[in-house]
Amino acid sequence: MSDLRLDATQLDRYSRHVIMDEIGPEGQQRLLEGSVLVVGAGGLGSPAIQYLAAAGVGRLGIVDDDVVERSNLQRQIVHGDDDVGRPKVESAADYVDQLNPDIDVETHETRVTADTVAELVAAYDVVLDASDNFATRYLLNDHCVLTETPLFHGAIYRFEGQITSFTNDRSGDDSPPCYRCVFPEAPEPGTVPDCATTGVLGVLPGTVGCIQATEAVKYLLGKGDLLEGRLLMYDAMGMSFEEVPVQPNPACPVCGDDPEIESVSDVAYEGTCEISAD
Repeated sequence: MSDLRLDATQLDRYSRHVIMDEIGPEGQQRLLEGSVLVVGAGGLGSPAIQYLAAAGVGRLGIVDDDVVERSNLQRQIVHGDDDVGRPKVESAADYVDQLNPDIDVETHETRVTADTVAELVAAYDVVLDASDNFATRYLLNDHCVLTETPLFHGAIYRFEGQITSFTNDRSGDDSPPCYRCVFPEAPEPGTVPDCATTGVLGVLPGTVGCIQATEAVKYLLGKGDLLEGRLLMYDAMGMSFEEVPVQPNPACPVCGDDPEIESVSDVAYEGTCEISAD
């Protein structure tokens, strides 16, 4: 880490961090030198982007190829009514610029595909998965496992959410689990309806996205216990949290004892995200 160089404005802005023994000026400098790639600027990405920027994570990459629609505004809170029709990455970047001028925002108006994932991920310390489809989730998981890139996962459905963290650290004797250890294959297309069909409680992604951002901040600080090996289930209607232990799967095709996936080109990510037959 470079020499501490918080200026007077930064000492004021981040004063509630600086006075904490667990963070202090050294920890704040670590955040300012950190970088997070947020995949998706929608319901989950919106609160994550807000709080990562407010916390002083110095470089944020935002990936999304969609434009703002009025139906998004009930939950995608980095966008406003005047943004309808604009690319989400532009709207989100404008929000960050207004919130915290310390932050360098890099916009990627594209989809994460097997052809683009390597270049996108390589430029950042960690990845926050705020996507809304299984193909992207499995693609990010596989690439992050293969490159040992930390990945912070969140997903929502109607009134429920789930969050977990994958450090993908293979340096020790015990390998941590990955997304495929929990969910070996995606559901068949069409079996899980999206929020346009079933609806979603507007405040739900705020809770889930904030927890994802919390995990990313803790990782960059090197503090606290992450949700690695634990799947946190949130029921907004019952206002309850349940923690489910997650174990590594020795038969996992990407992180197991005899992995079949050596490259994201080995997998057909549309459909059930299965390994290609050839």
